Amino acid sequence: MAKFREYFAHPGRKKMFFLLLTLVMLVVLDGVLTNYLVGRGAATEANGLLAPLIGKTGFMLLKIFGSVFCALILWDIYIRHQKLATVAAWIAVVGYGLIVVWNTSLVFIT
Repeated sequence: MAKFREYFAHPGRKKMFFLLLTLVMLVVLDGVLTNYLVGRGAATEANGLLAPLIGKTGFMLLKIFGSVFCALILWDIYIRHQKLATVAAWIAVVGYGLIVVWNTSLVFIT
């Protein structure tokens, strides 16, 4: 446990960890909102590969494990190229943040 605390004592690592955690949460929230909206007929899935999975367990599993996998890849990149990984993570967080805001607005409109 001491090594874990020591590893995250570096402020940049802690910030990146929470940035990636935010990304995973936004992707999962996007999945929940998409399932809800498509189920009510208020929206359609724009990704043609994911559309057939809507409403099935595989959709959420793909969202959860896919986002964790991407976060792990970004963490691996961060170890060697901190600026590149940080910029990529911020772009993804802002992008998914906008998607979640859009989907949330559709919940209140419908």
